[in-house]
Amino acid sequence: MAVLEMAAPRLAASPGGLSPTFYARQLLWLLLLGAVLWWLEAGTRLDITLAQWFFDPLSQRFPLQHNLWLEWLNHRLPKYALIAASGGLALRAIRQREARLGYAVLVMWLATLAVSLLKAHSAHSCPWDLQAFGGSGEWFALFGAVAANPGPGQCFPGGHASGGFALLALFFYWRPHAPRRARQAAVAALALGLLMGLGQMARGAHFLSHNLWSGWVVWLVAVLLFAAFDLGRAATTAKSAGQLPGISGA
Repeated sequence: MAVLEMAAPRLAASPGGLSPTFYARQLLWLLLLGAVLWWLEAGTRLDITLAQWFFDPLSQRFPLQHNLWLEWLNHRLPKYALIAASGGLALRAIRQREARLGYAVLVMWLATLAVSLLKAHSAHSCPWDLQAFGGSGEWFALFGAVAANPGPGQCFPGGHASGGFALLALFFYWRPHAPRRARQAAVAALALGLLMGLGQMARGAHFLSHNLWSGWVVWLVAVLLFAAFDLGRAATTAKSAGQLPGISGA
């Protein structure tokens, strides 16, 4: 056993980073949440029920689909504000030469990009394109066989909500040195993502599950990328200190 421990030493968190145990717990929570989200979509009618709240069966349309106030206050302005905020954080990271902050901004951009790529290749259509809500496409289960007439697709996961959820990257940025601020960032990311997603639900642009899975994807990307960042730095630190196999302490 002692030989095995010498051959595969445990990596501690790098200075200013998070430990492998922390990231293992994050992945476990992601697995559990994924199971819950799958059950909500496959085992309940929550998506359809909530969409019906915003749908007018008489006119066969979503009355708020083209609402100017909703379009600006919930769709355009938050998106522009988040783009400006991430740009400001990037400039601050460059000026202060703060690698972890710069990496957090990169994670925000890559997480939203991941959601956008999944959305662009999705066969699932938006509520307003489905037969149940005045469209022509057929509904089918999230991980089920694609319907014969799925509609235009490109609607899963929710792209707009991912901008709000992307603030979760700041949780991983602050977590090593400011846990309270990190929790506040996580709450803000969750609240903003859900609020932005709710606006899209009211317009008929997304189901609830589209937005929740968007948050899940953002969280997964943030965990994987920050784990690579922290564990990579920890390995580099251990190597420079002579703690890896074949490296002397001299």
